[in-house]
Amino acid sequence: MSNGLFDLGGRVAIVTGTSRGLGQYMALALAKAGADLVLTRRGRERLAPFEAEIKALGRRALSLELDVRRHESIEKMVASAEAAFGHVDILVNNAGCNVRKPALEVTWEDWNVILDTNLRGSFFVSQGVARGMIARGYGRIINIGSVTSVAGYAGLAPYGASRGGIRQLTMSLADDWGKYGVTVNCLAPGWFRTEQNKILYENKEWVEYLCDRIPLKRPGQPRDLDAAVVFLAAESSRYITGQTLLVDGGISTGATRALVESGKAGSDVRDKSG
Repeated sequence: MSNGLFDLGGRVAIVTGTSRGLGQYMALALAKAGADLVLTRRGRERLAPFEAEIKALGRRALSLELDVRRHESIEKMVASAEAAFGHVDILVNNAGCNVRKPALEVTWEDWNVILDTNLRGSFFVSQGVARGMIARGYGRIINIGSVTSVAGYAGLAPYGASRGGIRQLTMSLADDWGKYGVTVNCLAPGWFRTEQNKILYENKEWVEYLCDRIPLKRPGQPRDLDAAVVFLAAESSRYITGQTLLVDGGISTGATRALVESGKAGSDVRDKSG
């Protein structure tokens, strides 16, 4: 199937939070599919090496400063992107942060930093970019959620609240802007090793426990998101909006260690949960 369903040639994409990690991998996937890129972070000078990597693929790339907690920074970034490229077709709201603490230790400021970055920031970046998309009658907005958009985990109360909010925000914006040709979807990765959580992966027992709960028996690898982000950015997803696409190896199924292993089953194994 090579009839343009996954071709992003001529499209311009903004990917927020491209200083490292999954944001860079998703930006690369879009560039390899043909898109030109607007890269953002606080302190754009540190994006120079990555910008060069995108340009080496034969794509145009522009690095812009963006602090999603400041409305004037969002407005300036959007205006600069549209002035440079003339239009923006794709937005990936990837910028985010986390503070991992037991709920009783979360401070007022912890809550504000996480919610302002992950949820409020995603809304106002979407709003800023959507104005131009609506005027042109076309757009693809991809909000980055998480498996915590649909499941709760101890120590992640404000983060989970922000990602659950992203899922609800996605549905609301999809209903708001669908009539203008703008789709809004949520891409929700499961457990991927990133700079934010790498300390967890240094604990061998925790990794074994995690893998035991994932039906595919491994954490995610960055390349596992490539097809999903291109799919949601391209013509292939033209009739999909308001949805949450989980790329999580199946952990959201609620899988746990099997009570009965092959060859060890007894003759009277019952579910006593109800």
